[in-house]
Amino acid sequence: MNIFKQHIEYLRDNPKGYWFKRKLYGWGWTPANRKGRAVTALLIAYLLWISFSLPPKDISTTADLNRFFIKLTLGLMIFLFICYKTGESPKWQWGLPTPNLDKAPENKV
Repeated sequence: MNIFKQHIEYLRDNPKGYWFKRKLYGWGWTPANRKGRAVTALLIAYLLWISFSLPPKDISTTADLNRFFIKLTLGLMIFLFICYKTGESPKWQWGLPTPNLDKAPENKV
């Protein structure tokens, strides 16, 4: 099966209504519905706004750069907080989750 189709099916299987689901490969989240995509779009717009609001290179000071990095860090921390609160718990994942691997094997004697 195509990896993109797997990813779309994985995101559509969202009975708990998470805004962000675990990434299929790696650690982190991916937007799972409109609210998650809207928050991600707001983050991108915010990052563009703070980057374009920097003064030109020839007149910028270290205070300007410090304010930029504080705004950048604050925006990313808020975004990660939203992902953590409205998404699945993060963990390393390599492909589609398999439900039977989480259980311990039973000893049958």
